[in-house]
Amino acid sequence: MKLNPTRRLVDLSVTLDNNPYTDPPPLLPKIEYTDHQEGWPEMAAMFPGLTKEQLPGDEAWAAERLSVTTHSGTHMDAPWHYASTTDGGVPAYGIDELPLDWCLRPGVKLDFRGYPDGHVVTADEMASELARIEYDLQPLDIVLVNTRAGALFGEPGYLEAGVGIGREATLFLLEKGVRVVGTDAWSWDAPFKYTRERFAASGDASIIWEGHKAGRDIGYGQMEKLTNLEALPAFGFMVSCFPYKIKHASAGFVRAVAIFED
Repeated sequence: MKLNPTRRLVDLSVTLDNNPYTDPPPLLPKIEYTDHQEGWPEMAAMFPGLTKEQLPGDEAWAAERLSVTTHSGTHMDAPWHYASTTDGGVPAYGIDELPLDWCLRPGVKLDFRGYPDGHVVTADEMASELARIEYDLQPLDIVLVNTRAGALFGEPGYLEAGVGIGREATLFLLEKGVRVVGTDAWSWDAPFKYTRERFAASGDASIIWEGHKAGRDIGYGQMEKLTNLEALPAFGFMVSCFPYKIKHASAGFVRAVAIFED
């Protein structure tokens, strides 16, 4: 295989750590670190008769124990996350069944940073942004949404920042053949703070998780907590975003990367 020496990669995944501002408290990941000295008891148990002094530098192994959900860090939601059925009533599939062919495709970045936090993007606004960048969506394009939230990841206020993509805007993309989307916000939908306020005022339950619930009609993969979207052009790059295989899970961790062939 001949490698392209001019290929450029942009990392679109956040770093998983013990930062307290990346998720609501009940969902925060926890990482327990073990260094090369703390790892000695495990190694000693596996190799009877071994002494630490026999190891180079008197060091055993370093390791980490994680307490996470499948939605920790940059991840991709599967249709099973949105509902029990999809695509006209068939059983919704888990992340291990998401077609790999969806996950290495041309990328398109839509910039909604100018909208206020909590705004719900409409189909007309989606179409207007595509017209602004002069791009016609193609089937299986990967659409990435740049919001104000991306600049606040890991800081106070991240969970309540950015826009959400409404049901009609999500279906607008899916009906054009898009099957993977992503956002740098905590959720594809508007921050829950604003949805709670609207629901309390209107009693309209259809606004709750409306973008996600579009997946009941057409199954799709949805990435959340992306980063570095501001470094991307509107189009002209590939996106690699293969999710980790977890049996019939609602999501899988993703190392999302934008690929440029200069």
